[in-house]
Amino acid sequence: MFLAYASTAIRKLSLPDISFDAKFSTLSNKGKEKQLLESSDEEDSQGEVQADFEFFDPKATDFQGVKILLQNYLDDKEWDLSGFVDLILDQTTVGTVVKVAYDEDDALFALVTALNLARYKASHDTKCFRELQEFLLKVCSEKNVASDLELLLEKKAKDVGLLVSQRVMNLPPQLLPPLYDGLLDEVSWATEDEPTEELRGSFRFKSYILITKIYKLKHPKQRKPCRGEKENEETIFLKPEDEIFLELSSWSFTFPIQSQLVTSQELKNYQLTGLVMVVEAQKIPEFRQKLKSLIDE
Repeated sequence: MFLAYASTAIRKLSLPDISFDAKFSTLSNKGKEKQLLESSDEEDSQGEVQADFEFFDPKATDFQGVKILLQNYLDDKEWDLSGFVDLILDQTTVGTVVKVAYDEDDALFALVTALNLARYKASHDTKCFRELQEFLLKVCSEKNVASDLELLLEKKAKDVGLLVSQRVMNLPPQLLPPLYDGLLDEVSWATEDEPTEELRGSFRFKSYILITKIYKLKHPKQRKPCRGEKENEETIFLKPEDEIFLELSSWSFTFPIQSQLVTSQELKNYQLTGLVMVVEAQKIPEFRQKLKSLIDE
């Protein structure tokens, strides 16, 4: 199977041929994305379907698909998610959505983008960034990083990129290296190709902040494996790249999640947990190399 890339960006990416099977049922656009977001463990009664994935610049018609992917981005908080989606779609030079080729429903399977914190939060029309900032400050209960977080969101905001990466749970991992390479190359190109110095400067990130979710063992010190059981890992990463980001992060913190995903029996001893990480931009080349090595294993 061929992984294609379609884009209106200024420069094209060179991507490898990748073969894999993707499983999904013939649903409506919204229904298909919701099913894949909720579970990657359920067997599809219609069997496996060969699918060609393509990368696209985000556009206005992707609104509903992006909104579904981001529906639990800030846990169960009520916030201006629609306004946040509009910002993502308006930024067409940096950001990628993943779709299945020739799919009439035009369903979205993944989104990656990077948004400058200061560029939007000062505007009265973008309350979503103020609400996002309030959310992060509220859920950060670790005193040793609270001051760093406040500094990052205020005085250093102009140098910080919010790296947003959301996708369906069973997206083939082979897509990850070209997906992140595409985003990070676009950030680099934007520092040269954007029409004004202000816009070019807004992509000269010195660090990235990420909001994601992991599974944490509920009682790591109390829980001992029964005979024949494997010892449980303390952390399970829903997205493999998050383990690399955490390893390379300058600092991070976790917070409790109110909205819990439907889990399998294997995850009964785990709790879905929020994770916020800050990674210096100078660590990004190392991240890209480690991600390639991880997927190639």
